[in-house]
Amino acid sequence: MVENARHAEVGPQSGRTGRAEETGRARQSERSGAAWAPVSRRSTHELVIAAIEDQIMNGALVVGDLLPPERELAARLHVSRTGVREAIRVLEAHGVLRSEVGSGRGAGTFVAAMPSAALERFLRLHVALANFPVHDVIETRILLARASAALAAERADEEALDGLEEHLARTEGPGVTREVFNDADTDFHVALARAGGNALFAEMTGAIRASLRAPLLEAFTKVEDWEAMADMLRRQHRQILDALRAGEAEEAARLTAEHIRAASAALPELPGA
Repeated sequence: MVENARHAEVGPQSGRTGRAEETGRARQSERSGAAWAPVSRRSTHELVIAAIEDQIMNGALVVGDLLPPERELAARLHVSRTGVREAIRVLEAHGVLRSEVGSGRGAGTFVAAMPSAALERFLRLHVALANFPVHDVIETRILLARASAALAAERADEEALDGLEEHLARTEGPGVTREVFNDADTDFHVALARAGGNALFAEMTGAIRASLRAPLLEAFTKVEDWEAMADMLRRQHRQILDALRAGEAEEAARLTAEHIRAASAALPELPGA
């Protein structure tokens, strides 16, 4: 259980000077416009979330561990089962937990490792709300892509490079629609980040591209000369892949950054760009 912190009481000042100063401070505070209200206690499910997070942070829970059953966990934490249920839902949405229904060893609530889904949901919603302007997201993407391309030039094996080739082939077939091209382009850049061997770069790249899928597709549909646009992107993709195969880290990084900037500049209808 979580207890509220106790604050030490300070006795009133004696004499008229103390009362006058106190009154002056009160009037100054009123003029500041700040709205003060009683502090409410945290909801039950937030306390349960904090308890689970504490167990993860101190190493008592790791990926794959099974949480106690709902009834048992509620009893241990001295909270309602409703609070436990709501906390589990929140942590599932964050990609921290996963629940499997049924009976047997595979059933229950487990500590999970699903950062992609949580990051994608977070970015997609906040880009839609304009809390993260598309321009800022693209700048972040350029920084990640430069680093990923340099790492991929140094670390990518033949299997990873062949995978990149397959994604490019999907953009080069006859009659490729804008939607298919957009998805293949996304897969190429996410695979490039994975080829660099940095898991966090890969997860963040995937989340950023997922958050941009709808705005990019909308901008693609407004391009009048789509074939010219697609040819430019295909050519730039090929140049990036050639630099990766040659192991030229600086060149791969430069080409990747220029590619993203060129694509953004060619999409003036990209919302927020």
